[in-house]
Amino acid sequence: MNLLVTTLATFVQIYSALLIIRVLLTWFPNISWYNQPFSALSQITDPYLNLFRSIIPPLGGMDFSPMLAIILLQVVGGGLVSLASSLQFASF
Repeated sequence: MNLLVTTLATFVQIYSALLIIRVLLTWFPNISWYNQPFSALSQITDPYLNLFRSIIPPLGGMDFSPMLAIILLQVVGGGLVSLASSLQFASF
């Protein structure tokens, strides 16, 4: 069980990093999202971001949905890390 929780926590951390990279790359308008590796990054991150884009529409040309998406991932990741540490102490 501890291995599963630790793996999920690691996945959440990696996915959070991919989201941050995706958001930072949107600051460069000359990037073509149809070319690799940007296309792969877009395919990985856009389904999750689209969930939040349907909740929070862009306001004044600014898309605030990635902030909510990253915050939620950080909360889930923190919960998984605390669960993993509590499972580790419970196994002793």
